[in-house]
Amino acid sequence: MKNVLSIAGSDSCGGAGIQADLKTFSALGTYGMTVITAVTAQNTTGVFQVRELDGDMVQAQINCLFEDIAVSAVKIGMVSSIEVIAAIADCLRKHKAGNIVVDPVMVSKSGCHLLRPESKNALIQNLFPLATVVTPNLFEAEVITGDKIDGIAAMEKAALKIHELGAGNVIVKGGHLTGDAIDVVFDGKKLDHLKGKRIFTPNTHGTGCTFSSAIAAYLAKGYGAAEAIRKAKEYIHIAIANSLPLGHGAGPTHHFYELYRKAGVVAVR
Repeated sequence: MKNVLSIAGSDSCGGAGIQADLKTFSALGTYGMTVITAVTAQNTTGVFQVRELDGDMVQAQINCLFEDIAVSAVKIGMVSSIEVIAAIADCLRKHKAGNIVVDPVMVSKSGCHLLRPESKNALIQNLFPLATVVTPNLFEAEVITGDKIDGIAAMEKAALKIHELGAGNVIVKGGHLTGDAIDVVFDGKKLDHLKGKRIFTPNTHGTGCTFSSAIAAYLAKGYGAAEAIRKAKEYIHIAIANSLPLGHGAGPTHHFYELYRKAGVVAVR
């Protein structure tokens, strides 16, 4: 079994962040480990409070894992401060980590800013050059590139610009556009479109976290970046299609749908 590490924030309602990553790693047959960068108080209706950990504690978590356990892939999610970003980059370089997926988490669905504005450049300069895959959504791609993204052509342009910032592979997610859910992938040589039928549901809490952690799990299992991205899109499609109507806001995706189906449980209410 391959071991996959998530470096991200904690989500108290279990639909996103560290909790979503661990569920995804388990569902895809890998062993999940965590480095917590922040603790959030949130539920399906929003994020109400964020408490960050300091760089020393983040660094200590990373070092103790790499010194003891083989890490086959790393997913990086919510990292808010310049201090924490620098600590992560230093540790990953020190331990020669590979198969790194960076999900540039900036704003929650409820509008809470999870990346400090002054930290954007640190995120790009320190973590993108280490990344095998970077997975921005449309809003994040706009912030990174400074360009308005309103269609496929603009997504393609953004993917090329983000690749120039150091990322090995870039997938600009088109979930916030209308029509079919089309993502644009650029591997440094060619552009590709990943098409999927749009699923109309309000329960999409944690989709970005789940998708990026699925890519990391497949990379850990030996798939190349293109195939890992494709298989991760298949996984998140099923998770969204069977999402859970939990709480009074945006419910979570169903990470363990196949396992629950075998057990005769199809929904949690």
